Amino acid sequence: MGFLYSQFFRTPPYPKGNFSGKTVIVTGSNVGLGKEAARHYARMGASKLILAVRSVDKGQAAKEDIVRTTGHQNTHVWKLDMGDYGSVKSFAKRADAELDRVDIFIANAGVVRAEYHEVNGHEEGIAVNVIATTLLMANMMPKMRETAARFHTRPTFTITGSAAYEHTTFPQRSAPDGAILTTLSDRETCTKYWSQQYPVSKLVQLLLVRAIADHHPASEFPVNINIVNPGLCWSELAREAKSWGFWLFRLIVARSTEVGSRTLVHAGASGVETHGKYLSDCMIEEPSALVTDAAGKESQERIAAEVVKAIEAIQPGVSKNFQTA
Repeated sequence: MGFLYSQFFRTPPYPKGNFSGKTVIVTGSNVGLGKEAARHYARMGASKLILAVRSVDKGQAAKEDIVRTTGHQNTHVWKLDMGDYGSVKSFAKRADAELDRVDIFIANAGVVRAEYHEVNGHEEGIAVNVIATTLLMANMMPKMRETAARFHTRPTFTITGSAAYEHTTFPQRSAPDGAILTTLSDRETCTKYWSQQYPVSKLVQLLLVRAIADHHPASEFPVNINIVNPGLCWSELAREAKSWGFWLFRLIVARSTEVGSRTLVHAGASGVETHGKYLSDCMIEEPSALVTDAAGKESQERIAAEVVKAIEAIQPGVSKNFQTA
């Protein structure tokens, strides 16, 4: 009932504000939620807008459309392939070298597949939605912390999550210590629980955001890190869904990508009160018991340790970017 009430009776407010002086980065911004969120930031005068995309040609088309509808004259297209950890590191290095500041980072890029794909030794949803997103966050922290200190502001890093996390029982948490990520990418296990694979990647993102805030509270850490549920939208992310039943359900229930994107804009513009929080319908929402009960807390600590180990294997020392001086 909560989901349907949200979809039909809670329309996120149209974004208003002035982002003059702010630099905004939106990943996965050539289409869908990311593109519409970028359009809002452009409309509200962001001084610099970076569209971080896998296909530069598609990103250029998105830029032209955004410029045409908003008149924004400082929109740029940068290459970022979340399926390539080298691309993730190169993007962050470029941001550090070429940008004076990063005020808002919307980590919107993600994948959902209709069948098993492996990338970098993990199931693709885990590799992209979890490991690459955390690696990107860690690599962006130095520039965002520098922004906070230099400009006396509080930047925000927002991950596009999903209420789909509620549609998993997280059976993989019964894996032995240190083996949750491995189990989440095991082909046989994935096939057995495939309908839960995307939801569990969103659950793991939520657990990670909460773990980061627990270990690095707002009183000590100068960057807000939050996660937002945009609701069910007509997003490109679901393009591989092959069920006619789901297509019909989405036709009746889904929000437009523009309406869903309002939640991303709100989360990115939110303040310290949202650090470590789950946002839905432009409000802070308490996650389900799957996240908040004792078992959820245990899973949070275990998965955080495993993801830190994974990004350290890719880039030794990168997790230190979360540590306060």
